[in-house]
Amino acid sequence: MQKTLSVVNLRAIRSNAEKVRNILGSRKFYAVVKADAYGHGAEEVAKCLEDLVEGFCVAIVDEGAALRNAGISKPILVFTPPLDKEDAARSQFYNLTVTVNSLKTALIAKELLCHIKVNTGMNRNGCNLRELSAVLDSLKSSNIQAVYSHLYAPENAERSRRQLEIFNTAESLVRAKAPHIWAHIAASGGILRGGEYLKEGARCGILLYGYTPSGFNISGFSPALRVYARRIQTTEFIGGGVGYNAAEKNYKKLSTYRLGYADGFRRGVPLGEKTLCMDAFIKEGGKETECVMQNAQVYAKRLGTIPYEVLTSVTRRSEIIYER
Repeated sequence: MQKTLSVVNLRAIRSNAEKVRNILGSRKFYAVVKADAYGHGAEEVAKCLEDLVEGFCVAIVDEGAALRNAGISKPILVFTPPLDKEDAARSQFYNLTVTVNSLKTALIAKELLCHIKVNTGMNRNGCNLRELSAVLDSLKSSNIQAVYSHLYAPENAERSRRQLEIFNTAESLVRAKAPHIWAHIAASGGILRGGEYLKEGARCGILLYGYTPSGFNISGFSPALRVYARRIQTTEFIGGGVGYNAAEKNYKKLSTYRLGYADGFRRGVPLGEKTLCMDAFIKEGGKETECVMQNAQVYAKRLGTIPYEVLTSVTRRSEIIYER
């Protein structure tokens, strides 16, 4: 096999989910499986967790459709609002719950089940408080299932408190129209903040895969992904270069592995000798198969980025193997 091998430990993901379930108690628990479950494989992760959660969250309609085609029957919330009637029609066909973030979206999705997204300070998606009344007037109360928002700095108590105050006002306005709704503002960071941020439920993403959001340092969650590269050849060093770089020392033997920056690994962070090529890297010595990433936090630190980016990149051209 020429692809990289990504080994996903479903037992670890389920154990992480059970820890989140213990925090949430009887509150609603929506598992975030957008971006192919952060590179872990959305369909298999959803099947692994379906009995533990009340629903799932995805980024776009296509991701929700893939879950439905895989047999997932629990509610699925699509974070990106429908941008046109085609998005709305496909959401309805696949029985997906849409996000309403504006009057325009409310008019597009007025016949669909929805969660209203409120902007409490992230300024990414969501209607401002002054728009909320018009949005509510455009929707049937029976179609409104929930109101939600997102903490932009859950590690910061003061900023989170300000967002919660705005959200509580929005929640009261939505409940006046639709008393049956539930509210959620916590994702992984909000879950760790706990208390009143848990509301009636929460969405959980990065914690499921074994990592804590920036600003938190909580133990007990296990990384679930390891990536391996397979050796193409081992050759005696005859002088010259190491890939596209001049050699700076004499080597005895060099091994070439089938993994490069086209597989989602960064060229500027060597895994062996010098930089990665597009489809390969070279290291001295080496085994038949090398584990090149087993902790996204460690690798992300070398890159100057966050585990989210690493996880959604390194399985790009990978064959995923599931440990059950």
